[in-house]
Amino acid sequence: MILAVDIGNSNIVLGCFDEKEILFEDRLSTDRDSTVLEYAVIIKTSLEMHHLEYEQITGAIISSVVPSVTENVQQAIFRLTGRQAMVVSSGMKTGLNILLDDPKQLGSDRVADAVGAIGEYPCPLIIVDMGTATTISVIDGKKNFMGGMIIPGLQVSLDSLANRTSQLPHISLEAPKKVIGTNTVDCMKSGIIYSTAGSIDGAIERIEEELGETCTVVSTGGHARKIIPYCHHEILIDPHLLLKGLMTIYNKNV
Repeated sequence: MILAVDIGNSNIVLGCFDEKEILFEDRLSTDRDSTVLEYAVIIKTSLEMHHLEYEQITGAIISSVVPSVTENVQQAIFRLTGRQAMVVSSGMKTGLNILLDDPKQLGSDRVADAVGAIGEYPCPLIIVDMGTATTISVIDGKKNFMGGMIIPGLQVSLDSLANRTSQLPHISLEAPKKVIGTNTVDCMKSGIIYSTAGSIDGAIERIEEELGETCTVVSTGGHARKIIPYCHHEILIDPHLLLKGLMTIYNKNV
């Protein structure tokens, strides 16, 4: 059983896979102040809640965009399991040909998303990962990572709106009853949901226009289910995409 961990700015996604089967996936808050012991307890508790034991873990892999947390999580895994976790980096075998100006700038989460998508869906591909930031990645018909977009995430946008205005409240991310809001909260809900959905639709159209061909579009991340149903384009939702990518990368490097 392999432990997979994706450390994001807002959340840590924790999961396990056995050969090609994903056994579970949990999401917890990223805490830059948590100690090695605290992360070890969290991982152990998560495993126990899914009726698994840490003694069953034979390997581990981490992708991270928060370097200050990476080492503590890596040490926590070693303390708990005695296994040294792989950390996704530019020196690893991924099978991904990255055409960026500087391939080392590509976040390991986007690498894992791309590897997972290529293994599951036909190219060319557009991958929409909706987390703290909304990232859009483009894979061409030859399975090359071409580049993409980075957009402020939903919660970042909402928090900025509420913090920078005197009369707008902090609200929960949920769908409004209709597009045209008739009170402040519903106007804010409609604005964030439909403007984000519209921006994704617009990005897809422009990317396909630039490529000159239609793409398979896949979305993942914590906010995907809240937004994608309101998009006009056909977009597949794959909540386990990143874990699938980590599973493939792990198997290429053992």
